[in-house]
Amino acid sequence: MNKAFVKETANDEDDDEPVGVPALPAGTKNYMTPAGHAALREEFERLVKVERPHIVQVVSWAAGNGDRSENGDYIYGKKKLREIDRRLRYLTKRLDNAEVVDVALQANLEQVFFGATVTVSFQDAAGASEASYHIVGVDEADPAAGEISWISPLARALLKARAGDVVRLQSPLGLREVEVVEIRYE
Repeated sequence: MNKAFVKETANDEDDDEPVGVPALPAGTKNYMTPAGHAALREEFERLVKVERPHIVQVVSWAAGNGDRSENGDYIYGKKKLREIDRRLRYLTKRLDNAEVVDVALQANLEQVFFGATVTVSFQDAAGASEASYHIVGVDEADPAAGEISWISPLARALLKARAGDVVRLQSPLGLREVEVVEIRYE
C-alpha cells in the first residue's frame, strides 16, 4: 500500500516514553538506586547484544525469501525491530540523565530522603493501617511491591519528614493524614 494512504503521525518515531511511566519534572535528574541503574543497564546490554542482532538476522533471512508484502517473518521482524529501537532510545535517554544515589552515603538518616524505606500509619474511618514504602527512581517504581517513585504524591509528602511526624496527603480519597512510624536506609 502506498504510504500516502497510511495514517501516520509525525511523532511516531519520537514517542519513546513507555505507557504508564510518568515523565520526570523539567530540569531534574533521573535519580536511581544502584540496583535500578544496574537493571536498566542490563536490559540495554541484552537488547543491543542479544535481541536486536537476532531480529536483524531473522529479518535478513526473511527478506531473502522474496515477496515481502505477505512475508509474516519479515513484517513481524521489522515491527519488532522498531519496538527494540524505540526501547533502546528510551533507555539511552534515561541512562544518560541518570544520577545514581547510594543510600550508604546518606548522612541524615533521621529524615526521609531518596532511597529510604518508610513505614507509615494511615488514619481513616476504618481505623489505622500500616504500610512500608521504599522511595526509588521513576523507572524502578512498583507500587504493588511497595516501591514508590520519588515524584509520587506520597513520596513528595514524606520527603524530609522524621519519625513521629504527621504529613498531609491529597489522595483520590481526599485529604489524608499519614504518620511516619519508622525510617530505614538499607
